[in-house]
Amino acid sequence: MKRVAVITATRAEYGLLKPVIEKLRVYENNEVGDDPVLMELRVDLIVTGTHLSKEYGMTVGEIEKDGLRIDYRLPIPVSSGSPVDISADQAAALNAFTFQLSRVKYDALYILGDRYEMLMAAVAALNTGTPIFHLCGGDTTEGAIDEAIRHSITKMSYLHFTTNEDSRRRVIQLGESPDRVYNVGSMGIDNILNMKLMSVEDVLMDIGADRWSVCAAGTDIGAIKYALCTYHPVTLDNAGVSDAMDGFLETVRARTDTEFIVTKSNSDMGGAKINAILDAEEKRIPNMHVYPSLGVLRYLSVMQGAEYVLGNSSSGLYEAPYMHIPTINIGSRQRGRLTAESVINCGADRDSILEAIDKAESESFKELCENVIPPFGDGHAAENIARISMRYLRGDIDLKKSFYDLPCDIQATGD
Repeated sequence: MKRVAVITATRAEYGLLKPVIEKLRVYENNEVGDDPVLMELRVDLIVTGTHLSKEYGMTVGEIEKDGLRIDYRLPIPVSSGSPVDISADQAAALNAFTFQLSRVKYDALYILGDRYEMLMAAVAALNTGTPIFHLCGGDTTEGAIDEAIRHSITKMSYLHFTTNEDSRRRVIQLGESPDRVYNVGSMGIDNILNMKLMSVEDVLMDIGADRWSVCAAGTDIGAIKYALCTYHPVTLDNAGVSDAMDGFLETVRARTDTEFIVTKSNSDMGGAKINAILDAEEKRIPNMHVYPSLGVLRYLSVMQGAEYVLGNSSSGLYEAPYMHIPTINIGSRQRGRLTAESVINCGADRDSILEAIDKAESESFKELCENVIPPFGDGHAAENIARISMRYLRGDIDLKKSFYDLPCDIQATGD
């Protein structure tokens, strides 16, 4: 029997992995029509990280609610106050992941992206000889340590699934054979095109919008004007967390005509401080509403009715364009990523953000968003990942990779 594992540590990661898990488990159940598996398959789901933390919303409950079988829960610390905290978290994660991969011999481990926990999962896989199937490699994010982590995981991985052709070329540029690098698109698009979303009115009721002051003042819940926001730490920025948040909070205070639905930050260094600031300011700012997590269904359902997506989350670059919603991407965290025309990049100060909002709300820009063609696939990413994976799992995987050299004309430089 072949046995593979999918590992998830955060809400955002899980949202992208959910369709992959479902498609892989179709093969687990041998329900593949004209594409017989010709082997027994077991797909384990390993849940760890902030999914098991009350501080970050205990989002394992969202996985349980979706009805997905959870095979292992691996608690690891998720402190993020300092570099020492992060390094201690990584050490504990490496021990936990290595123990898991040693006691259960997997034929492949699916790792998504660029989280510091996933770097430790990759090191554990490398140490135990477990092939890594890497999702979402090749992207660039110049404002975050994710950049270095993502490319490091690429070099430890055997099979690569990228979200766009630019990223596929970068993975090959890193020395990976083109035969093992596939542009499959973004799994977030699978969710948008295949998930039955809640109506805007229903999802706003579900998150308690009927208790907001705007409703108390007589505004019908279906007529609420709102923005969807997420603000993560910019881990390679010298500015402090408080300074980085000032422009965002001043914008919220200035735009009293808009309700700001804010999902909390991740567990990167500085994330806990951002969340503490949000909790404190929510009590002072009547048009800001903070949630630890909305879950995939509610998040996308809220997004479909938003005036714009605001912050520095990758969801504004991937999912929002497919819903024809404007994105205001603040600061440098996502700098370097491929973006659609519906994305407005701006500085982190109040005036820059307000100027971007004016542009996003203009009729001409809304018309542009309606006609934008995003570059992240057609909604079949998970299906392609599962199908291609089976091709490799049916055979023998040789982890002794050759470096794939590209022609390169390097000019000599003097001292």
